[in-house]
Amino acid sequence: MDDHVMDVEVARATLAGTTIGWSKSSYSGGQGECVEVDAVSVPGWAGIRDSKLGSASPVLVLADSGWAAFLAVVKGDEVS
Repeated sequence: MDDHVMDVEVARATLAGTTIGWSKSSYSGGQGECVEVDAVSVPGWAGIRDSKLGSASPVLVLADSGWAAFLAVVKGDEVS
C-alpha cells in the first residue's frame, strides 16, 4: 500500500491550481480529444484532465501505484 502524506482531495485541489507540470498526451490525434497529465507537481499523485478545458477541467487523481497500473494497461503491459 502506498504511504501518502497528502489526502486525495488536497492532491486534487493542488493539481487543479497548478499551471506548470501539465503536458499533453503524446498520443494526441489532433482532433481535440486529448488529455493532459501532471505526474510531477504533487509527489505520490498524478492528475489527468481534459486538454480542451485546461484549468477549468475536473481533475482525475491517481496515486502513483494507480498511475503505473493505468500506464501498463494502456501500453498493453501486464499489471502486477
